[in-house]
Amino acid sequence: MIRRTSDSWLPDIFNDFFDNSWMERPTYTAPAINVMETEKEYEVELAAPGLDKEDFKVHVDEDNALHIEMEKKSENREGKKHGRYLRREFSYEKFQQTLLLPDDVDAEKIEAKVEKGVLHVNLPKKEKIQKAESVKQIAIQ
Repeated sequence: MIRRTSDSWLPDIFNDFFDNSWMERPTYTAPAINVMETEKEYEVELAAPGLDKEDFKVHVDEDNALHIEMEKKSENREGKKHGRYLRREFSYEKFQQTLLLPDDVDAEKIEAKVEKGVLHVNLPKKEKIQKAESVKQIAIQ
């Protein structure tokens, strides 16, 4: 007689083997983001280990908001098997962050690149045009 200790349809010996409590499961959190400012630009850095430039979409919308989207799909295959899968791992990650841009960002010159597991988005500031003070002398009559 097989004694069941769980609601699973598999006998305990299979539960012990297929139980995923001993397997490391990924935990998903939002990637870390840094935002820095210099005299000439803002820089956004987003931690993206293992991701390529093809996994990202970066755009600025009509409301002057910067959208960073990341999507990564992966599948763990262990060669061809003859039979049916009792366990198979798929991974899917999706992330979206929206940042409202300051008024002094030149949206036409924004650049992005992925380097060493970090997405860098450079947001150049608009060049300040200094107006010459125009002083108009008023004649006193």
